[in-house]
Amino acid sequence: MLSNKILLFYRPFSCQSIANIIEPWGCSKAHQDREVEMLNFPPKWHDPSQDELSFANELLEFHFQSAVEELLTICQTEVQSETGDEKEHLKITLLRIHSALQGVMSCLPELRPSYKDGRSKVVEPSFFIAGSSGSTVGSSEMREKAAELVHIACRYLLKERTDDSILLALVVRVIDALVNYGSLEYDEWSSHVQAWKLESAAIIEPQCNFIVPFHAQGKKRPRWALVDKAHLHNTWRCSQSSYHRYRTDANVSPSSLMVNLVKDLLDLSLHNYETVRSYAGRSLTKMLKRWPSLISDCVLTLTENLRDSKALEHVVLGSCSILASQTVLRHLTTDSASLSSFIMGILGSSHHESIKCQKAITELFVKYNIRFSGISRSFFKNSQSLADRPGFLGLFSQINALGFETNSLHWRYNLMANRVLLLLILASRSEPDIYSQILAETAGHFLRNLKSQLPHSRMLAISALNTLLEGSPHKASVEDSQQSLDHPEECNILSTGTLLNDIIQEEGFMNDTLNSLSHVHIISDSDGSSKASYGASSFQSGSDKAITYFYFDFSASWPCTPSWISLVGGGTFYSSFAKIFKRLIQQCGMPVMSSLQTALEEFLSSKERSRQCVAAEAMAGMLHSDVSGDLESGSDWLMLQLQKVVLAPSVESVPEWASCIRYAVTGKERSGTRAPVLRQKVLDCLCTAVPQSVATSVLAKRYSFLSVALIEISPHKMSPAEEQYHVTILNELLDNMSHSSAQVREAIGVAMCVACSNVRLAGARSPGVLTEQTGNEYWYKRLTDGATELSVSIQNNSQSKQLELASDSSTANGLDNKEEADAKRMETIFHFMIASLKSGRSSVLLDVIIALFYPVLSLQETSNKDLSLLAKSAFELLKWRTLPRPFLETAIMAILSSVNDPNWRTRSALLSYLRTFTYR
Repeated sequence: MLSNKILLFYRPFSCQSIANIIEPWGCSKAHQDREVEMLNFPPKWHDPSQDELSFANELLEFHFQSAVEELLTICQTEVQSETGDEKEHLKITLLRIHSALQGVMSCLPELRPSYKDGRSKVVEPSFFIAGSSGSTVGSSEMREKAAELVHIACRYLLKERTDDSILLALVVRVIDALVNYGSLEYDEWSSHVQAWKLESAAIIEPQCNFIVPFHAQGKKRPRWALVDKAHLHNTWRCSQSSYHRYRTDANVSPSSLMVNLVKDLLDLSLHNYETVRSYAGRSLTKMLKRWPSLISDCVLTLTENLRDSKALEHVVLGSCSILASQTVLRHLTTDSASLSSFIMGILGSSHHESIKCQKAITELFVKYNIRFSGISRSFFKNSQSLADRPGFLGLFSQINALGFETNSLHWRYNLMANRVLLLLILASRSEPDIYSQILAETAGHFLRNLKSQLPHSRMLAISALNTLLEGSPHKASVEDSQQSLDHPEECNILSTGTLLNDIIQEEGFMNDTLNSLSHVHIISDSDGSSKASYGASSFQSGSDKAITYFYFDFSASWPCTPSWISLVGGGTFYSSFAKIFKRLIQQCGMPVMSSLQTALEEFLSSKERSRQCVAAEAMAGMLHSDVSGDLESGSDWLMLQLQKVVLAPSVESVPEWASCIRYAVTGKERSGTRAPVLRQKVLDCLCTAVPQSVATSVLAKRYSFLSVALIEISPHKMSPAEEQYHVTILNELLDNMSHSSAQVREAIGVAMCVACSNVRLAGARSPGVLTEQTGNEYWYKRLTDGATELSVSIQNNSQSKQLELASDSSTANGLDNKEEADAKRMETIFHFMIASLKSGRSSVLLDVIIALFYPVLSLQETSNKDLSLLAKSAFELLKWRTLPRPFLETAIMAILSSVNDPNWRTRSALLSYLRTFTYR
């Protein structure tokens, strides 16, 4: 059989022993004085003679041309034979044709294209990538004649033998070899590369093998492997030499023969057999990639199949498979007609009842949603619909009508329509004229969807509003509004705000919206925690999530600082919800603030945690909005409600309200250094002392709120007022270190960690700023002074109580008041150390931690189990903390001072620590 492979002449061998016949292994990086003989025999490329070419042409006429003519005879003549004999005859004939094409590959010239300027049909020899499989055999006319006859045979098989998948698969392979010039070389290269990956490890020798007396400079391999690698690369170049030739030339179009074969592949890709559809789909995709001018007609045909209510299941599955290809999806960004047909075809396909069809359509839309990269600029130039081409605004209006829940569209297609609506308006941002026409209407549409009965529509509305609404504060004054009329973008914001205000002022709108958003917070009955991703795991499939979520849902835009406080962890606060309320207030001004105040009255007093969650999110947006206007009255109401939250006895929603406060004081701008307008009032509210009669849970909640608020303050940009807050808070915390409640002591320790580290960082920025208020080492001395003596006292008291436990029952239940206060103070100090080491803030508190080194070692085992447990936790974290050089000497002195400690438990803990200390 004819082969187009280049003949490679290897080194000839004479009759000799087998050891000498084995080809030597070499390395291209070998020294000149070694293995030179091995590399003196490069492969010889064979240049065929005229006699060899004539013989190859004879073989081609016999095995290829005669087989094509025989195929036509079978299809046009009713052979008087059994059905099985005819099928076998067709099978053998198709195999002969395919084998001949596989043998000549690209040596047989390709089909000649058509030129719009009337040039000759001779294929130009210029190409982008140099490569060839061999000398030319046959002619373009031979391939064109075969294409014409194979088209006739394909129509015959589709009509008479449509159930014979074997014959149809063979026809697809023949068509692919005829029209996809170079694809056979690419398939050979691809399979050969996979074989190389599997076998290369077995035929490559390392540089050093300990057998020969010298080492190679690189990996060694047999000579035939080097030759095979070179041939493999040449095969790839051949497959690419003319594949991309016509993609960039609009003056060249496929011939009518190519168009006929593409139509055949399109029909075969819609066949009822999945195998035939798969083969035909792959071949058609390669053809469309090579000839982009064919994609538009195919898209129109395939999308019409989706809209057709009578289309069979296999037709819809085949259409979705082709439309989901990367070639087609990329083409949609350049062709407005294809884009319009594609979108309306998907949105108009809800009538298909088959589960497979609906799954394929959904997967097609999800893939388009993920790969969406904009639309053609020319689409915006023709914003109005023409006779043969839909305009952008016309398409937008059609999709907008499908996005309302009042129509009879299935909820998933309603979701798709809203998603496309969002994609189109985002793509139109580069065209301010068009964007300004549709922004207000679209934002109002998604605002109404916030109170939708469909959970998926609410999710998408959240993403849409956070993307569409501007972040600039609202201009409430008449003068500012008049000035904004001179600027189109500000006028656009004003008109959008007016429309949104009209919707918000509708009776019951804000209450219904808050109620709908509260349903998104799904609370687990087992532990009271909310499920992640807006509770979407409970009612959303993977495809629904891909439609509803937007890019910022996968990025952590808030919080900007690490979340490590366990007391306020595991909440159900969603920053995207808070951002919606903030954007609405910034866009529309005080009317939204007033509407929220009225609606929140009910939610703030509710016992349901889901309603408390949405109330916390709305409050966070209001506090962080920085809206101008009647700010004083609005902030007074907010501070009053915040004070009620702090004093409320309920603790179930503490994580959500802690996140609300954290969001409210988070810095503005990208760096987060500009303080929000209401940050000072929030801190004033939190610094206000609570009554002595409140429960300890309320006091612990207040200290937790203080901790999360101080976390978001940038120490390098602290104002004098914020520095004063730290001083006030530190004084209160240091005075309450011996509080009777363990929960309060833990909250105090965490708050002290945040406040002390902020003070240290602020002092490093501007030394001496806090000296007048706190003293240079004010809080440091109150924390560390007497800590060693205190730990020795606690240890001695513990030992004495163990001795007196049997004889004195009156003191068996605990220590006296002073000793009990000392133990509680030490617990607070341990909470401070644990928080510092867990949060990463210990880098600025190392001197404090080293000063507290002895109490951690000495209190590992005491009669006070809670204190010992905290000491062990601090010890485990301390072992993993590396100490830089300025603090290393101090740490060594502290270690040496504990070597001769009389308590053997202290010495044992020291030895345990030394193993890690010396290693690190």
